Amino acid sequence: MNQRTGGQILVDNLVAQGCDRIFCVPGESYLAVLDALHDCDDIDLVVCRQEGGVSYMAAADGAMTGRPGIAFVTRGPGATNGSIGVHVAMQDSVPMIYFIGDVGRGDKDREAFQEIDFPAMFGPVAKWAAKIDDAARIPEYVARAWSVAISGRPGPVVLALPEDMLRDAVEALDRPKVTRPAQHPDPDAMATLMEMLKDASSPLAIVGGADWCAGASHYFRAFAEDIGLPVACGFRRQDAIPNESSIWAGNLGYGPNPKLVERVREADLLLVVGARLGEATTDGYTLITPDHPDQLLVHVHPDPNELGRVYRTDLPICADMREFSEEASLWDHDIIDFDCGKQAHDEWLEWGKVQARDDVALDIGQCVAAMRAALPADSIICNGAGNFSGWWHRHWHYGGPVCQLAPTAGAMGYGVPAAVAAALRHPDRQVVAVAGDGDFLMNGQELATAVQHGCDMLVIVVDNGSYGTIRMHQERNYPGRVSGTGLFNPDFAALGAAYGCWSQTVISTGEFAAALDAAKAESGVKLLHLKIYAEEQLTAGGLTVAKLRGA
Repeated sequence: MNQRTGGQILVDNLVAQGCDRIFCVPGESYLAVLDALHDCDDIDLVVCRQEGGVSYMAAADGAMTGRPGIAFVTRGPGATNGSIGVHVAMQDSVPMIYFIGDVGRGDKDREAFQEIDFPAMFGPVAKWAAKIDDAARIPEYVARAWSVAISGRPGPVVLALPEDMLRDAVEALDRPKVTRPAQHPDPDAMATLMEMLKDASSPLAIVGGADWCAGASHYFRAFAEDIGLPVACGFRRQDAIPNESSIWAGNLGYGPNPKLVERVREADLLLVVGARLGEATTDGYTLITPDHPDQLLVHVHPDPNELGRVYRTDLPICADMREFSEEASLWDHDIIDFDCGKQAHDEWLEWGKVQARDDVALDIGQCVAAMRAALPADSIICNGAGNFSGWWHRHWHYGGPVCQLAPTAGAMGYGVPAAVAAALRHPDRQVVAVAGDGDFLMNGQELATAVQHGCDMLVIVVDNGSYGTIRMHQERNYPGRVSGTGLFNPDFAALGAAYGCWSQTVISTGEFAAALDAAKAESGVKLLHLKIYAEEQLTAGGLTVAKLRGA
């Protein structure tokens, strides 16, 4: 075997595992990796402007591909800046590998320049965190990291790379590509599930989450439509199946349809497929309680550690989501069709209708309706956190898997980086980043990355001069005592132009459709700056400051 540097071995083994894109902010601690990438035509290197953008892009890429999104950052400040994306990848159950250039091995435990114990720091928020001290073992670590990231409940892996280790020239045996183990559902468990469905009078499925994919979506939709089973989704999993499906019941989380909430409460059987039933989906573990009296719970998940972890489970099924869904769709059952699926879908359609407001200059609900009329059904909507996202959660119709990129962790600043990742991964599709003003300014600098790498994407900034979600909670708890939630913003259209984007400001509902058409006619990165007022529009449900104050 020929000797190679640790940096070269690392790049060779990433290629062997199927890596085709890396997101990074360069650092002197992993120069040997950057040098190896210089001659690597198999990997596209996307250079970002802040490590938070790096990790968000990697998490979004993992969500789209089912393969680990790959991030490289440098030690200390770089690693801590990007830690938010590791947290998002964990709570979103998406595969990711976060490589950190580290101090040299000889300086370990001296509090050297930017030194942090990364396995200790990231252990609680990653599936696995380790340091590679021997360049000859890089293939072993990369293969294991890849396997851990994609297996069971997918998630992030963190690997620290001492800079001197990356310069070592050693012989190493490369590892072959690893594959995700696909576990079939137990036939006896499937038979029991079908019997439980036969005995149910008001069942409901909640889907989306770990291991969900296009195959799972296709087969589960076929199964649910066959028996008329209403299908809802967990928080920010609205692309789990195409929303046009006749049994689609809508989304749980913040601001859900009250009729859907009541359906969940009244369901005698809950079939949960892929979802963890986290805090947002269950309204703080109150909509579905951990003991859920008078309800049967069937929980299907690819990771046995999630089954019974929080919820008493009447029938746990550990299986790959696609394998389970296909088995369900092909099962020879004699379940009498439920009529609740169509009823739930009709309720969702009614809930999603835009009620035009004449008391505001710019009605965001009508803007979403105009977007639905003008943009393709398979558009990818990317958003971070904030009340602004509620308009799209309520009124947008998602076309199926990989049409929504939104952090279930509720992290701000995700939308623009996710849109960059989506535009690079799917250059043939319409990509839209939706951001509030506070949300946008947390990672708006990644517009520079989008322009540099030739992305074609639309950015919509909803500017209400406020941290709107916190203002809402503030008015509920301390009405009239506004403190720490007001923002003084830049001219977002001018800022977009400074980055090289086509941009336009919109201040009235009547202007939006024409501005959207103008943006569609442009190539590259387009930005629409929508100016509203926090006092007039706090949520998609029409909540205002005056209503919160009881006026």
